[in-house]
Amino acid sequence: MALAGSSGQASLRGGSAGGGRAGAGGGGRRAGGCSRKSPLRAPGAGSGGPGEAASPQLRSAQPLRRLPRFPVRPPARGVFPPGSRLMPAVCGTWARRGAARAVGYGNCVSNPRERRTVFLSTAGSAGPTLACSGPGTGARPGRCGLSLLPWDRFSAWLHCVCVVGFDLELGQAVEVIYPPHSKLTDKEKTNICYLSFPDSNSGCLGDTQFCFRFRRSTGRKVSLCCFLDQLDRDLPVYLKKDPAYYYGYVYFRQVRDKSLKRGYFQKSLVLISKLPYVHLFRTMLKQIAPEYFEKSEAFLEAVCSDVDRWPPPAPGKILHLPIMGIIMKLRIPTYRDKPGTTPIVQNMHQADAQISMALPTVHEVDLFRCFCPVFFHIQMLWELVLLGEPLVVMAPSPSESSETVLALVSCISPLKYCSDFRPYFTIHDSEFKEYTTRTQAPPSVILGVTNPFFAKTLQHWPHIIRIGDMKLPGEVPKQVKVKKLKNLKTLDSKPGVYTSYKPYLNKDEEIVKQLQKGVQQKRPTEAQSVILRRYFLELTESFIIPLERYVASLMPLQKCISPWKSPPQLRQFSQDDFMKTLEKAGPQLTSGLKGDWIGLYRHFLKSPNFDGWFRSRQKEMTQKLEALHLEALCNENLVFWSQKHTEVETVDLVLKLKNKLLQADREQLPVKTETLKKLQTHINDIILALPDDLQDILLKTGTT
Repeated sequence: MALAGSSGQASLRGGSAGGGRAGAGGGGRRAGGCSRKSPLRAPGAGSGGPGEAASPQLRSAQPLRRLPRFPVRPPARGVFPPGSRLMPAVCGTWARRGAARAVGYGNCVSNPRERRTVFLSTAGSAGPTLACSGPGTGARPGRCGLSLLPWDRFSAWLHCVCVVGFDLELGQAVEVIYPPHSKLTDKEKTNICYLSFPDSNSGCLGDTQFCFRFRRSTGRKVSLCCFLDQLDRDLPVYLKKDPAYYYGYVYFRQVRDKSLKRGYFQKSLVLISKLPYVHLFRTMLKQIAPEYFEKSEAFLEAVCSDVDRWPPPAPGKILHLPIMGIIMKLRIPTYRDKPGTTPIVQNMHQADAQISMALPTVHEVDLFRCFCPVFFHIQMLWELVLLGEPLVVMAPSPSESSETVLALVSCISPLKYCSDFRPYFTIHDSEFKEYTTRTQAPPSVILGVTNPFFAKTLQHWPHIIRIGDMKLPGEVPKQVKVKKLKNLKTLDSKPGVYTSYKPYLNKDEEIVKQLQKGVQQKRPTEAQSVILRRYFLELTESFIIPLERYVASLMPLQKCISPWKSPPQLRQFSQDDFMKTLEKAGPQLTSGLKGDWIGLYRHFLKSPNFDGWFRSRQKEMTQKLEALHLEALCNENLVFWSQKHTEVETVDLVLKLKNKLLQADREQLPVKTETLKKLQTHINDIILALPDDLQDILLKTGTT
């Protein structure tokens, strides 16, 4: 009997717009659907897991103990001693305000700030196990044994908080890292130092906010992998965490101060996170940074304490995140959300009179403001991003640079931009030589720069966007022609797009007129951004629907799935076969744009974005086949089969079925709970029909 674990197919994603979902019967029906509302979840972008926290050695060196009733006075440099008031409330009997004994089950701590109860099981020696009830927990009990340690909640949102200052002898230097047990390599610290300050030519006086992205050092252990990977599966593909990178969210202040030798106060407060929630952390910094510059370390310690009480970042739930007397209300999107829609989070005052702030989005930027200087060329820029072309954004400040790069990456949503992108890039970056070398073709990456040095260093790059100062929404931008690269000599060149690229599609004049009319009528920039985002969404969907429809046809037929054979393989992707489908089922069905669509598809099939999309889509379809194979097994009379076969074959069947259950749990296969229960019942019935000695062995035998 051949019960294979997995099909061995390479791991690859998607969500098609054109096929039908597989049903329980029907020999000629396709085994897997490709509807955009498909219940299949795209896998995470890596096996490293998104959770980052203190190492077990560090935690064991700080044993938990009962905390005093009143907070401990914070040390001068922000170093937290064991038992400081930053020990999270989730630690049960060690909670700041003491613990109440639960009636009938372990220990119970009611945390009024979080408006839910935390139950802690004391049945084992592995430490307190979290089972949260209440809004915003996102926990799925039974899927993984989760034991939360101090700072695990903090680590679900942030890796650490850094304060970067300017030293006359050393230059930029990391002054403080919170929590102090957070690990950053010397290379990571160097990157953070240089990326947290604008270039000297930017002249950013006052307060400036921007973000950057840098490579994370390899070989680091993580905690909460199982739990946070589980949350990551519910995210849209473009919001999934990339375990190879960190984001840095910066609030930089530069003001005159005659008491300092340099004559200026220069300091940055930086949030380091694996989450691409730009708007959330930008809003958070607006609330805490100005007060931090007045109150220093003691205030920052209290901020960390608040973050460590936040619920997990569960997609699809209304989350209440308290931060220094203000509650931010938000909702993280899920893969089930219809593209282009954002459920409204109502702004209401809490019963305890705390100020509430509703965030309309956690990740989106002001699209129209970013594209305003070059919005006559938005369609060409969409093509360049879709094809993964090397692209440089030259801007006068890190704020404009980072926002424009993030807007470019988001314009192909719901597709994920699979190449590297750096919202703010400097000559001190550890990848500077790799990305500026002339010995090979420029890599597929989008760089945001402000230093005039890059105008000469990156002159060989094929596509350069020069951004001037962001204009007010009421000003009508002048039409700027595409310029040749040889005209770009310095950063003082006129704003515009410098490239020799010829778009595959004809220019859509309608969207340009619509946006121009909005400017003349003083339409709010938020409304302009909504129009622009919808335009990009419809353009991307028109492009991707034919691909989704063709990939759906690669699924085997339902009748090919047999419980007594390995799950069937997907058919190979054929570029020629796909091109033949475009004549009758191409983008002309959903888009009125004319042009060389076939040439655009041929170019796209060679790009990193296609490779990432197809890998994710293929993995999703392979998981669907595994799920259908499990359902086919459940519909068979396995006990009757075991009675007609030898004990050796029966034991082999039991072990393979157990591995099937483990695989379904580990890979989060799209299988109904009833199906898993039914399969477990089959396993129990088969074991009970065996001799007593084999029963004892099989009941004790786990799965591999």
